[in-house]
Amino acid sequence: MSLKSSPGQRFRDAVAAEHPLQVVGTINANHALLAKRAGFKAIYLSGGGVAAGSLGLPDLGITGLDDVLTDVRRITDVCDLPLLVDVDTGFGASAFNVARTVKSMIKFGAAAIHIEDQVGAKRCGHRPNKEIVSQQEMVDRIKAAVDARTDDSFVIMARTDALAVEGLEAALDRAAACIEAGADMIFPEAITELSMYKTFAERVRAPILANITEFGATPLYTTEELASADVSLALYPLSAFRAMNKAAENVYAALRRDGTQKNVIDTMQTRMELYDAINYHAFEQSLNALFAQKKA
Repeated sequence: MSLKSSPGQRFRDAVAAEHPLQVVGTINANHALLAKRAGFKAIYLSGGGVAAGSLGLPDLGITGLDDVLTDVRRITDVCDLPLLVDVDTGFGASAFNVARTVKSMIKFGAAAIHIEDQVGAKRCGHRPNKEIVSQQEMVDRIKAAVDARTDDSFVIMARTDALAVEGLEAALDRAAACIEAGADMIFPEAITELSMYKTFAERVRAPILANITEFGATPLYTTEELASADVSLALYPLSAFRAMNKAAENVYAALRRDGTQKNVIDTMQTRMELYDAINYHAFEQSLNALFAQKKA
């Protein structure tokens, strides 16, 4: 690696510096820039977000590695915040698939991934009827991911959906086994009580991520509450995406109903706000300078 810190190291540094580290979902490159302007130190690409936002499909294991990599590249090309990426079950049944996923994520500039213990035909973590693989198969996924790293600072996070399927003790056992296999952090999905996070932190002795997603099984705990439970990372995977979709619905409805956007114009990002967010004027100045040189 170069002397400049790698994305993985920047992610680790962010986790160490903020308690808990707020990690916000950025559905695209523009949202990544908005998150950076708002002061966040790490961002997230949701698998369900890629499915719904980029493909218009449900989060049921339909997306593939290349679908996710396309959005990863677009985000990391313009934003240097460390990016945590949802890689579902690893995008394939074998260790070779998991290894390819890890190597590709590092190559495309991601800082971290989380890989889960659901079966290949997975479901959203906050939906019923989830099925999980054996603990040994999940351990094998983690070992394959760890062995495939070309950058030791790249973060491998193990997500377990076992709480809703087999109960708390089974989820704790899986988390501990994943840490023993080389995982750096643990993502226990669909937690229903704040005290459970503290139990994970005490038993696993590794950074714990809390998924604070809306309309799911987990209450919308505050960062203060999460800190009291020894949570290291607070994830908001689709908060801005949901708000964006609702805003778009309202604009479309108003246009169709009123024949004009005048009644919703005050809810829109202005042209100048957009230009500031994407650094438009710096690009324009470079273009002007180039044309001036050609005319000279």
